[in-house]
Amino acid sequence: MKSKAIFYHAGCPVCIAAEQNLASAIDPARYEVEVVHLGSDRSRLEEAEGFGVKSVPALVLDGAAFHINFGAGIDALR
Repeated sequence: MKSKAIFYHAGCPVCIAAEQNLASAIDPARYEVEVVHLGSDRSRLEEAEGFGVKSVPALVLDGAAFHINFGAGIDALR
């Protein structure tokens, strides 16, 4: 059974670069990858915060948030 990886971003250049380089490098045999654009899908902000996402881009693997770089604080997306 595959684990889920969720890549949260806001569409900024830092986020797009992280998506192209990191999210696409995740082993699809181990993880089902979902990409969530929080700039256009604000209904998922609370979910992201529940995983501990403080800024984007961020990757959630096995329920733990990993902040990749500081593109935008989660509060700026509200």
